[in-house]
Amino acid sequence: MGTMNVLLVVVLFAVAALAEIGGAWLVWQSIREGRPWWWAGLGVMALGAYGFVATLQPEAHFGRILAAYGGVFVAGSLAWGIVLDGFRPDRWDLVGSAVCLIGVAVIMFGPRTTG
Repeated sequence: MGTMNVLLVVVLFAVAALAEIGGAWLVWQSIREGRPWWWAGLGVMALGAYGFVATLQPEAHFGRILAAYGGVFVAGSLAWGIVLDGFRPDRWDLVGSAVCLIGVAVIMFGPRTTG
């Protein structure tokens, strides 16, 4: 996989994370934190956008994309919590997140055999 494809994969995963985590956070804020109902509506739209962003990945296999994205979601969720909710992860949160991101790299960029 060339450098431009790696960059595209990373950017698309970041955009997908913003859409999915942001959408879920908006719904959470509306339902759990008493924000206006339209926050949940915006969240639902962002969650829908996430589904479309995932289709832009150059990899053709749905299962591989969603499996790898799971690791991005773990790390992105912790980062979102730090930035927007004042969450302070402990070392095990950070280690788990690093393991997930290593898994993402293995799934997306590991050498493939044809056959």
